[in-house]
Amino acid sequence: MSKDVIVITGASSGFGALTARALAKAGHVVYAGMRATDGRNAAQAEAAKTFAIENGVDLRPIEFDVVSDGSVDAAIARIVADQDRIDVIVHNAGHMSFGPAEAFTPEQFAALYDVNVLSTQRVNRAALPHMRKREKGLVVWVSSSSTRGGTPPFLAPYFAAKAAMDSLAVSYASELTRWGIETAIIVPGAFTRGTNHFAHSGTPADAARASEYTEGPYKGVPEQALKGLAALEPADADAGAVAAAIVGIVNMPFGTRPFRTHVDPSQDGAEIVNGVADRMRTEMYRNIGLQDLLKPHVIG
Repeated sequence: MSKDVIVITGASSGFGALTARALAKAGHVVYAGMRATDGRNAAQAEAAKTFAIENGVDLRPIEFDVVSDGSVDAAIARIVADQDRIDVIVHNAGHMSFGPAEAFTPEQFAALYDVNVLSTQRVNRAALPHMRKREKGLVVWVSSSSTRGGTPPFLAPYFAAKAAMDSLAVSYASELTRWGIETAIIVPGAFTRGTNHFAHSGTPADAARASEYTEGPYKGVPEQALKGLAALEPADADAGAVAAAIVGIVNMPFGTRPFRTHVDPSQDGAEIVNGVADRMRTEMYRNIGLQDLLKPHVIG
């Protein structure tokens, strides 16, 4: 197995931290991107360094604020300077929100989109030129079953942002294959344990508007939504399964990776709907004579 140079965003906790550690243990050079490594995430950065020493692996925390062009550019430049290449990008950074859609301000929607969607564009613009120059690479996108599965209420901003990111991933995929760059979309279900998504989710800025829902005809709905999601999740559901799936994808031979991989213990239907959507995408490319864009090209 080759040793890849991998950068993963949002690696201070949750899926990101689990995946960074799993990839490092699999023998890769992993840059665990996180913001405020000298501030709020100093403990997480130190924990990553300790993990690397204790396990004899190459896991390197790196300052990486996905909502800052300067921070992203500097991080990618440092990785390339250190390693002379980037083999794999893992778009994992994201933030959740919970509450009535109407009670979130437009500015809150924009901020959530910045973290969940625009961050991937910043990273791509900084890293893809290096990958295209080498004519080989892998881009992994951590999507969500909410993009096409069941959509419980009061998660609208997050669901909309993840759907936008998933759509962007699909579009990017065919625009990178002739550069020898492969795409893999990972679709986790609603893991209510083992990550900080729900615990650290954002809340509506307009508390008065929110109370009109939570104290009105929708009283009890937020609690029921969270309770219902937790009840759907099997007792043995392990967020580490997402990290394991990403490691498995990274370790597959170039050109053999599945376009989309679901890790959804609750089986909310996303796999079925995505299956139809991805099949229609394939048919469209064949119908317009661009079927070669569906698979990465082996160059050189």
